Amino acid sequence: MGDCFLFDALRTPRGRGKANGSLHTLRPIELAATPLRALRQAHQLPEGRVDDVIMGCVEPVGEQGGNLARIAALMSGLGEGTPGMQINRFCSSGLDAINLAAAKVMAGQASLCIGGGVESMSRLEMGASGGPWATDPQVASALHFVPQGISADLLATRYGYSREACDRFALRSQEKAAAARHSGRDERGRIPVTDRNGITLLDQDEHPRPDTKLEGLAALKPSFKHLGERYGFDAVALQRYPDVERIQHRHHAGNSSGIVDGAAAALLGDGEAGEALQLKPRAIIRSFASVGSEPCMMLDGPVEACRRALSQAGLSAPEIDLWEINEAFSAVVLRVMDELAIDGERVNVNGGAIALGHPLGATGAMLVSTLLHELERQEKRYGLVTLCVGAGMGTATVIERLD
Repeated sequence: MGDCFLFDALRTPRGRGKANGSLHTLRPIELAATPLRALRQAHQLPEGRVDDVIMGCVEPVGEQGGNLARIAALMSGLGEGTPGMQINRFCSSGLDAINLAAAKVMAGQASLCIGGGVESMSRLEMGASGGPWATDPQVASALHFVPQGISADLLATRYGYSREACDRFALRSQEKAAAARHSGRDERGRIPVTDRNGITLLDQDEHPRPDTKLEGLAALKPSFKHLGERYGFDAVALQRYPDVERIQHRHHAGNSSGIVDGAAAALLGDGEAGEALQLKPRAIIRSFASVGSEPCMMLDGPVEACRRALSQAGLSAPEIDLWEINEAFSAVVLRVMDELAIDGERVNVNGGAIALGHPLGATGAMLVSTLLHELERQEKRYGLVTLCVGAGMGTATVIERLD
């Protein structure tokens, strides 16, 4: 297997995922094309030179469907000779797109690829694409289907993460995001989004709440208690986990990921492409792994995914300098940190999805961008990105910064 170098990784700001969000008026195709166009322009990529564009998207329907990656490649000026492919592994789609692009390079079947993701949550809400798990009662019953928020509360209950612990983690996410903005380091790798007239729509993340206080978080009502108790999902989960006496509903809007719009893309390739195009290798993709986990609990997949990716890279958890663990819910990150004995100050150092938002199919690629730039800023060597995934999965990727 050959090496796959990471030449660049760019992301848009995250716009509030509502009708009043700054990116709501932007069509998903333009959002997806924004980081592709930025990579092309920044590195003067010739038309047709990129061998493939792979982009993740969790709700690939309507204006966000129809192989958005190929159309975005065309709209960004990468050329008619550049193919594109849209993939969906729920929340890890953007990271899996990068992993697939890297695999093609490592296998010698491509020389230069782009992996990334997009999600316009203000225009296509979660669940827009349907699917048998949520719509077919026979499937739901057989697999003990519960909404993801119930899974998060089940995880917190089963492993003893209190409401206060979840809230304190959420507060720390907001504090880290505020510190990153104040210092300007959150600008690294971030590109503004403009409309067709060149007018800037958004140039910084729109979701953070820097004035968040622990008392305010404590006052919020649990978001998933009604679903669990009124609609019977607690009972479904308890059938699968009879050792749990009662689910404690500990997650709410303040300690769960925010709904936002965004896109990101990473430029990957081999040494030959780097030399030919005068691209500086900034990091190398060391390993990646995806795993399945029990689908009712759903959100504990990152633990095993991290272990596999670390094993494939010949590394141990203490050797990872910086971690990007997607903050789908507080308890998810707390579980990974506990299982792998990770120092919290090395995790999501610029804040995570609780403060910044989680644009589903784009998040994994955004985290790669954040990690790359933070490894460079701190002059650290190893970083790991991981996300929990709907239906019980997890994905992780290890990268090594190059001097």
